[in-house]
Amino acid sequence: MRYVSTRGQAPAVGFVDAVLGGLAPDGGLYVPEAWPQISPAEIAGFADMPYAEVAARVIGAFADHEISHADLLEMCQEAYSTFTHSAVAPLTQLQPGLFIAELFHGPSLAFKDVAMQILARLYDHLLSAQGRRQTILCATSGDTGGAAVEAFRGRKSVRVVALFPEGRISEVQRRFMTTATESNIACVAVKGSFDDCQAIVKNAFQDQILRQAVDLSGVNSINFARIAAQAVYYFTTAASLGAPGRKVSFCVPSGNFGDAFAGYAAHKMGLPVAKILVATNSNDVLAKAFEDGRYARGKLTPTMSPAMDIQSASNFERLYFECVGREATETARAFEAFAKSGSIDLPPAAFARMRELFRGVAVSEADTTRTMVSTLNQTGELIDPHTAVAVAALRRAELDGPVVVMSTAHPAKFPEDVAKATGVTPELPRGIADLAKRPERFDRLPAEAETIKAYVHAFAEG
Repeated sequence: MRYVSTRGQAPAVGFVDAVLGGLAPDGGLYVPEAWPQISPAEIAGFADMPYAEVAARVIGAFADHEISHADLLEMCQEAYSTFTHSAVAPLTQLQPGLFIAELFHGPSLAFKDVAMQILARLYDHLLSAQGRRQTILCATSGDTGGAAVEAFRGRKSVRVVALFPEGRISEVQRRFMTTATESNIACVAVKGSFDDCQAIVKNAFQDQILRQAVDLSGVNSINFARIAAQAVYYFTTAASLGAPGRKVSFCVPSGNFGDAFAGYAAHKMGLPVAKILVATNSNDVLAKAFEDGRYARGKLTPTMSPAMDIQSASNFERLYFECVGREATETARAFEAFAKSGSIDLPPAAFARMRELFRGVAVSEADTTRTMVSTLNQTGELIDPHTAVAVAALRRAELDGPVVVMSTAHPAKFPEDVAKATGVTPELPRGIADLAKRPERFDRLPAEAETIKAYVHAFAEG
């Protein structure tokens, strides 16, 4: 299996190089040259399999023969033993035909753990075999950084620099990063937005001198291994609801579009998906793209669902590439123009292809609050603001078949907002109840690419 760049100016690579490289050298994102297939009989069988075994099969389809099945299964079993629920991504029924996939049972209480825990073990396995030590640079709108720190802390083959927008994530999200004591972890509060952090990461990856000097890699959803790992829970949830015998729809609270694109990946692999509803908060760049055919960056608005406070969704480039018939030249032109002008008018044929699977709905802060309250009153379930955005969006859309809402974070990651809305203060799980008392360690830097690249270089050398 080979991986190509969405911008077509980088050589095709294998799974290992795509994972360890993160972003392609030409600034594009890696996608498989052809989507691997999983048969209907296999999908049906996933309903009775342990999650780790399904993960080894799905991720293994992307790894091809570069990692043995035995090694991958062992890594998956170790990764998912860190979750507090044996199903890893259990389903809770809210009402007939409506389910929530609880993706927050990992170490940092967010769906990012599902991919990050296996990614850390992949890095250990691959880097140890090559005798390498890499520097991971990641930008986070709240949950990626905490999941990365939890997964990679103390690992000998990897150093991590996590960038987060100062004052724009919750205290609990921040503390999952900044309370790490291991010397291979560095956290930076950037005086800017998540989009600023993400742009700096992309700039760093295109700096070939820095990239080679620190052996740079990335674990944001620009890394295709994240997409592969997140596709797994689309298969497990759908299979438990009758797939492939019936189609399932999904509603995904979305910021950087990686989680929703993982659903697209599962669909391309053979999973019967009716629709994917992309739910956004008032930062509605994706919702407008899927409804109006124009992908345009707006003014970023801070909300109570900060992981979705994004105006430039990296993974949308992967979907654009697919929907323009994999025309890399056209994709490069469009996203180079987007970096300058902040907008893309989707080609009509590409927009029509997107609409075959995707819809978009934007949700206000008031609707988010009302949905947290009504969900608690009607079902007894306490949900976080991101999940509430998805449930609220679903009420304004008509989706076929059973519908699964991706619940991407534990409500205890946003205790103030949840308590303000519902009157109930969610408690942290027992093992991390002292998180607020742990000392923090992080640096503050301006949103300047050269300053942060110098910081990364110094940290890697140190």
